[in-house]
Formats: sequence, structure tokens, C-alpha cells
Amino acid sequence: MDDFGRSSPIVFSSGGADDSILSGGEPSSQAGSAAGSFQNDGLLSGFATPSGDATGISDADFGFQRPDFGRDHLVGTVQEYDRHVFLCYKTPFVWPSHLEAPESDRLPRLLSAALAARMPDIKRKTRLTICEGEDGTESSNGDILIFPDMIRYRQLTHFDVDNFVEEVLVKDTEWLSGAVETLTGSYVFVCAHGSRDRRCGACGPVLVQKFRQEINSRSLQEQVFVSPCTHIGGHKYAGNVIIFSPNSSGEVTGHWYGYVTPDDVRALLEQHIGKGEILDRLWRGQMGLSEEEQRKSLELRLKLNSGATDDKISSESMQSASETNSSMNGVKASAASGCPGMENSGCCQNGAMKEKLENNPIVEDDAQMIMEKKSNKESKANNSKGASARKPCPMPTWYECWEREDTYAVFAVVAALASVAVAYGYYRQLK
Repeated sequence: MDDFGRSSPIVFSSGGADDSILSGGEPSSQAGSAAGSFQNDGLLSGFATPSGDATGISDADFGFQRPDFGRDHLVGTVQEYDRHVFLCYKTPFVWPSHLEAPESDRLPRLLSAALAARMPDIKRKTRLTICEGEDGTESSNGDILIFPDMIRYRQLTHFDVDNFVEEVLVKDTEWLSGAVETLTGSYVFVCAHGSRDRRCGACGPVLVQKFRQEINSRSLQEQVFVSPCTHIGGHKYAGNVIIFSPNSSGEVTGHWYGYVTPDDVRALLEQHIGKGEILDRLWRGQMGLSEEEQRKSLELRLKLNSGATDDKISSESMQSASETNSSMNGVKASAASGCPGMENSGCCQNGAMKEKLENNPIVEDDAQMIMEKKSNKESKANNSKGASARKPCPMPTWYECWEREDTYAVFAVVAALASVAVAYGYYRQLK
């Protein structure tokens, strides 16, 4: 099979047949009972064993240890789409390589054909994927999951396909023939389509098992749901994972991850699902963004997380360090030449500042100026308690003990007195 580096919304794909499950015309309708929608009327067996063993698939050649694992850039490899429809249907071990092919079962084949036929009328770019279904479970055969709408329709049959596509996907209304349910929690889909690509067949089942183990160990069975799914695009990025989970504001969107290993499962559960934090190193993109917007989104996150903060701190540090150095030069000079006998304690505020800086050797230059101002205020407060505890600075360097705020205050007082004197003079003349 050819491997396409980017995903393709199935209904809107313009790429090769290998990247779309909607190639070919609409097959003819077949009569039969509703139960016949789930009969193995195609050639669905023989791609993998029911136990999950992928005969002939080596981890060294196709799994997490394969030579090309992790070599390609991931961001921007998800083509833009707006809605993801999942049909719950059987297991990966019976999925054929192309679900629209003649050997495929009736329901997935008719659904994919109906979507292709109505493609010009569907306003929202829609992707169709098959996920695991099993009667008697949370996701039974024929159930439809729709994201980011977070809704479920129960037990679609091949009789209902055209009506369902018309009402739900074309008109964006509810399907009156089926009861709609609201989905809650987070949904994880792992590509395990081994009959389509061996890399997905080698990595997918292992990741599904690991997700289920971690979910069970954390008692999250009612909050996080995981399922294998068919081809989603980008075989070479296997393991491929899609997560639909609410963010901090409650908005749900689909985030795609590639080159996921079992060691990454815990981080995806704790960071992405638990905290809403994207794992940038594995992130391929997300629903609703173009490929360029995905790249810009990653760049913005990286800047916010590190680059922009570091640049701002560096710029502010350099500016404050320059100001601090210019204001400290006179202080150091007075400490060296004035205040004899004060070598160990410093002079006035210099001693307090020096003590603080020595007690905190990792302080930054911009913090030094803040400490200097604080120590000046503290020393002024201590003057009233016991000025004899330290010697005064000699007159030649008295200005080193004077704060800039004090200078401004003196100027303000002098100006006020001058204004009063002038006003009083005018008053005397008027009398």
C-alpha cells in the first residue's frame, strides 16, 4: 500500500484511492432484514487472528522499533475538516483494507457510498471512520458517534442510511428515526487497521491495550473511552491516536497524535485528558484548523511556554541591570573610599543590600535594584529605633544615603513654599 504522509477527510478526499474509503460509485441496494446489515456477507475474515496476533508482523520492522519511527515532522499533517462520524462496526480483525470495496459488509459500504454521493450538499467537511462495535456493549454494531457534536445515534441499519445522511449530515438536524444521546467524557481512537497497513496493525492493538490498562487502574471507565479504528491517514506516523476531550472552557475538538508509544499513554491521560495540555512533541494537528493554522498554533504555544517568556525576561534583565550598574557605581565607590572601619558592614544602605545579596547568590541583576530600594526603606525605619547601632556616613558621601523619592519630596516642598510666598506677595499688593 502507498503511504500518504497526510490525513484526508474521507468524504472530501481528492487524493489517491489508498487515502480515501469512498472511491468508486455507489453500490446497489441490497434487500434483507435489519439484522442482515451486520452479517458477514463480504470477505471480512482472514486479515488477523481473533486473538489479536498479527502473523508475520515484526515489531522491529513495523512496530515501535522500526527504522523510520519518529523521523518525520508531525505538525500540520491533518487536513482540515469540521466533523468526524464514527460507525461502530465489528472488530479490527475482520475489517478489510477498504471498507467501500465490494467485499466489505453492507452497512459500512452503503454509508460510505451515500456520503460520497451527497458530498456536494454537505456543508461541513465530514470524515467517516469505523470504530469497534460489539452488541451488548456501550458501542453496539450500527451505533453512530459524531464529534465535536458529542452525540450518539443507536443501531443504524442499511435501510436507514440515506435518510440518516440526509437529515443529520446534509440538513444538520436530528435523525427522527433514531433516539439521540448526548456523549460525556473523553473518547480516544487508535488506528489499528492492520489489513490496511502493517505499521498500524503492529502499533494500534498494543496502544489500545495499554490505554485500557491505564484507564482501569485509574478507575476511569465511566469517563474515558478507548476504541480501535480504521485508517485515519498517515500510516508512517503509527501509532496514530485521536482524542476528543473537553478543554478548560468545555469546548470539544479532535486532537491528533502520531508516533505514540505505550510509554506516552500515561502522559496523554494525565496531561491532555486530565489537564487539557497538548503534548507538542507528538501533536499532528487538530480538527477545525488548516495545515498552516496547525503549524502556527504550535509555534504560538511554544513561544508562550518558553521563547517569549525567556526573551522578555532577558530584555527586562538587561535593561534593569544597566540601570542598576549605573546607580551602584557611586555606592561601591563610597564603600571603598569612605566610611573607614566599615569594611565588613558597609555604609548605610549598602550594608543591608550587601547582606541580602550575599545570602542569595542566585539573585538576578533586575532583582538587585528591587532589593536596594527595599533595604533603603528598611534602614530609614530602623533609624528611629537606634541610629547609634551604626555609624553615619561622612558628609562627602551623604548623598549616597539619600533616596530619589526624598529628593522629589524636597523639590515638591520647596516649590509649594515658593508658590505660597508668591501668592502671599500678590495678596499683600492687592491690600
